[in-house]
Amino acid sequence: MIDDPMDRIAQALERLAPAPLPAPDFSSATAFVWHTQPDRLEAVPKVARVALNLLVGVDRSRDTLLANTRQFAKGLPANNALLWGARGMGKSSLVKAIHADVQADHCHLKIVELQREDLPSVARLLNLLRGSSDRFILFCDDLSFGQDDAHYKSLKAILDGGIEGRPENVVLYATSNRRHLMPRDMIENEQGSAINPAEAVEEKVSLSDRFGLWLGFHACDQDQYLAMIDGYCDAHGLKISPETLRAEAIEWQATRGSRSGRVAWQFFTDLAGRHGVKL
Repeated sequence: MIDDPMDRIAQALERLAPAPLPAPDFSSATAFVWHTQPDRLEAVPKVARVALNLLVGVDRSRDTLLANTRQFAKGLPANNALLWGARGMGKSSLVKAIHADVQADHCHLKIVELQREDLPSVARLLNLLRGSSDRFILFCDDLSFGQDDAHYKSLKAILDGGIEGRPENVVLYATSNRRHLMPRDMIENEQGSAINPAEAVEEKVSLSDRFGLWLGFHACDQDQYLAMIDGYCDAHGLKISPETLRAEAIEWQATRGSRSGRVAWQFFTDLAGRHGVKL
């Protein structure tokens, strides 16, 4: 008896299809990273982050995001958040620090990092998280889109949720250097080449409008830059005369040609190393 060719094809597809991903043990860690090929959530035993009280000059954004996260951890309504603005001003550091601060009081709050390149797989990730009793901050760092980049359509699945809706136990926090998640020349190209320029631009620019919270981060001034370094010195017990510290810190930022939280930390790392202080 000859087998039905359609049966053979169906059996072959079943063998090729990956087995359903088992639910991970979310009690094993407070932070996870999503990977694909194959799909898996890997626990992060120790998250690289700084304490919330060391993030200087972002008070308004800190307070707003902290309140939103506490609401979410309690099972109350909360918004997706876009942290945008100047590079090196602590956007991703703030997300991780707030998670640690709130998680200390709400042990079922987890954070899952999702790479921009893995956005097309987000539906599979959401299905995993949807069935859990834990609550998840889905964190996408340095989010942006280029010309002919269709990944932004996958992001809409998180923000709008499609027919199923975004899982009640998931909120998205994303960081970007761009307010509208795409470069200005890309928007101008859309305006110049589309049949209906307004509609073409609106489709992409409106993506950022789907975040309930917009938190702007702007370049710091010299006083804020020095205050950041003072905070690091106090936290790590590094003793140095204020005059010497100020002179060296200003010289450091002058050689870098910029001031930011990242530059302040890089200076302090060098300073701590020269003074034999372990971090």
